[in-house]
Amino acid sequence: MPRSPIQAKGLLLASIACNDPVIFMEPKVLYRAAVEQVPTEAYTLPLSKAEVLKTGKDLTIISYGTPLYTCSSAIAAAEKDFGISVELIDLRTLYPWDRPTVLDSVKKTGRAIVVHESMVNSGVGAEVAATIQEGAFLRLEAPVQRVAGWSTHMGLVYEKFNIPDVTRECTVSECKLVRPANPFAVGVYDAIKKAIEY
Repeated sequence: MPRSPIQAKGLLLASIACNDPVIFMEPKVLYRAAVEQVPTEAYTLPLSKAEVLKTGKDLTIISYGTPLYTCSSAIAAAEKDFGISVELIDLRTLYPWDRPTVLDSVKKTGRAIVVHESMVNSGVGAEVAATIQEGAFLRLEAPVQRVAGWSTHMGLVYEKFNIPDVTRECTVSECKLVRPANPFAVGVYDAIKKAIEY
């Protein structure tokens, strides 16, 4: 699941060249919001290899696709407010996914947040969180957190109500810090705050 047009082309060409069956999922944001100059020549990106988009030492955020944009804005606000350094990992390939990269990062930082738009249970995020809990348990300084949608299926017209927002993460009286404008980023921001204060 690519996060941008450049990633989409490289992963799609790698999927076509792969001898195994591949399901290629395109986030809707790629059609309207993401703008990049995509090289005209053919190139591939490795399947099953995550990309560390930003290095950090205090917390690891693992995500893929569209939520990476909101994670970035939440990270910028949290780093400014809390004086921390957050590592951001793009899974790129959901199955099989790059366990060594994720576990190495979490063992280094001691904290992990998994962010995705799907339901909080029975999805990619649940699998990533379980793997972190199993593979890095003794290095964790806080429980693994997940920021995701409600545990229910949602029609397209109601999709914006399914993702985390301010009311799901804190009450109005608790929201005293400067927050990112995007509601999904607010959920990530609050998860960062919770993980750091644990």
